[in-house]
Amino acid sequence: MTNDPTPPPSSRAVLVTGGSRGIGRAIARAFAARGDRVAVHWGESRDRAEAVLAELPGSGHVLVQADLTDAGAVAAMVDSAADALGGLDVLVNNAGVFTASPPLSSSYERWQEVWARTLAVNLVGAANATFRAVPHLRAAGGGAVMNVSSRGAFRGEPDNPAYGASKAGLNAFAQSMAVALAPLGISVSCVAPGFVQTEMAREVLDGPGGAAVRAQSPFGRVARPEEVASAVLWLASPEARFSTGTIVDVNGASYLRS
Repeated sequence: MTNDPTPPPSSRAVLVTGGSRGIGRAIARAFAARGDRVAVHWGESRDRAEAVLAELPGSGHVLVQADLTDAGAVAAMVDSAADALGGLDVLVNNAGVFTASPPLSSSYERWQEVWARTLAVNLVGAANATFRAVPHLRAAGGGAVMNVSSRGAFRGEPDNPAYGASKAGLNAFAQSMAVALAPLGISVSCVAPGFVQTEMAREVLDGPGGAAVRAQSPFGRVARPEEVASAVLWLASPEARFSTGTIVDVNGASYLRS
């Protein structure tokens, strides 16, 4: 028998919004596998969230619910997660919506509806969750806020300009908060995936255009949710604290920016 000189990781309290499926599920699993306690947020599907909770390794995990378009519900959700976990060390703003709304084929009413909901969830919801999380992170002596952005913030989203704009806004918000919160020992960063092998992307990836999407990357495939989760896990670590304000592309070189 040999002694492992590496001490076990300290358990952190982590809130993952949109944790009931896809990238959020993979992020929750990655933190739990590390030994962290995870609050899995869900918006509409409690069954999915309960399934994720049941598969998380370790103990101390909880479910929290909120409609992210409701500022009061967001505040209550963040506080509830912190209470249940005994504090908060990491917030992952992962929840997002993508609703196709091509500008040349949408009605004006539909256009307004998509813009209002997309910005409310993807940008304002994340901003409200961050604001509410800061006192808890500060009480813990610092921590991290992670934001799941998109390559669409840089290359554009012609079929859903509201989505691209919301993610570009999320990047700007994160970098502003990185400067504002650094004196408190709180880092704020983003990961920006391209297409990811999730249920949300299945219709496109399994359809006639799927091959073309996969060919966008020289790897000939799209990202796995676990690859996005790995980037989030590192950026949220104390070792990555000085990388605050960073936006990490996880798109398999399908889109390169200078």
